Amino acid sequence: MRRPLLVLSALASLSAALSAAASAPVYNANITTEEVVAAQAGWCNALVSISTTYAEKGRDAATTLAGDILDQAYGYNLGPVLFKPTLTEAPQTFRTTREGALAYFVGGNPAFPKDSGFALKGWTACKAENAAIHINGDVATTMGNVMITNRDGSVTTVDKTWSYKKTDDGKLRIVLHHSSLPYRAP
Repeated sequence: MRRPLLVLSALASLSAALSAAASAPVYNANITTEEVVAAQAGWCNALVSISTTYAEKGRDAATTLAGDILDQAYGYNLGPVLFKPTLTEAPQTFRTTREGALAYFVGGNPAFPKDSGFALKGWTACKAENAAIHINGDVATTMGNVMITNRDGSVTTVDKTWSYKKTDDGKLRIVLHHSSLPYRAP
């Protein structure tokens, strides 16, 4: 006869736990397509902002802004970022550290003497167009083109792959960024 009481007690405990869980905040680490597209638009806006800041306030202000953007958008706080910028060459092709990424975007770092500052080139507009987005839980990878417009209206198109990781604070961080110029047959 004790068995039905144990079952009823267990069911009551389960019911109370389910009620508490239903009212508890739920954290969902799954990335959405909308979050990915917003992160790409944010990257484009940041590139234009760095370029504009450089034109209006100089390299120091652009460097400060670029550092803040790197801290917000990239996952250097998680470990190395797999960053291969468009216009780099050996022996500094890959920028797995924040210092290397900052040098690429704004130049001025003697440890990266070939960097003139990609983000300082007078960019006025930027748009990402995805060929595809692959989402797997808290990681998303995109591949497509990014079109960047300079102040004379010329558009540069680059092939771009990004991988994002959603961190515990709910933000997407770039953990892979590969960029290259489209192949042109000889």
